[in-house]
Amino acid sequence: MNDDIIKVENLNKHYKSGTETLVILNGLNFIVPKGATVAVRGQSGCGKSTLLNILGGLDKSDSGFVNVAGLNISNLPEKDLTEYRRKKIGFVFQFHYLLRDFTALENVMLPGFIGGMKKKAALEKAEKLLVDLGLSGRSHHYPSQLSGGERQRVAVARSMINDPELILADEPTGNLDPHSSMAVAELLYQAAETWKTSLVVVTHDEKVAGQAQLHFELSEGVLKEAGA
Repeated sequence: MNDDIIKVENLNKHYKSGTETLVILNGLNFIVPKGATVAVRGQSGCGKSTLLNILGGLDKSDSGFVNVAGLNISNLPEKDLTEYRRKKIGFVFQFHYLLRDFTALENVMLPGFIGGMKKKAALEKAEKLLVDLGLSGRSHHYPSQLSGGERQRVAVARSMINDPELILADEPTGNLDPHSSMAVAELLYQAAETWKTSLVVVTHDEKVAGQAQLHFELSEGVLKEAGA
């Protein structure tokens, strides 16, 4: 039985900029155990989001081996990547990307419904997630009627509707004030523990990163494990 949610070997990613080659990720090797919470920090533009996008099947590496949730995603065709993202991965971004004409409950339900859940099951699961995230009284409100922190909590609930094995959060509190930032971060880590989901968070915020079990620093294309 494989006890790792992520296994990466010799991962490389470069971009061409005119005649120059920009090295974004340079020979990354790391393993994340199932159920672990991980924080990745580094300066803006160092490649943190690129790494997250590769793990989530939104971008491809130039070379290397990437195994996530028991799947070698390095060379999966797009059809299989779509299925992988739908069933294995939950995404939380800096901007919530909620559909403005849908209520909080409908926004959370929608990925489950698209993923094949029956409407009743999707409704019940969405309601439970919103309760767990402290939004039971806001489920029928539209995004414009919610605060920034509430909208991001809805986004966290939405990311978990399909019972993903891994949540990938890219600066999930970067658009919030300090108080809302800590509240959302605590709920995100708590939700991962409650629903037994592995979590990788890219963040600039030391306090948000500090809640993770494992800590990595990305600098000059190299990922190194840092002290807690």
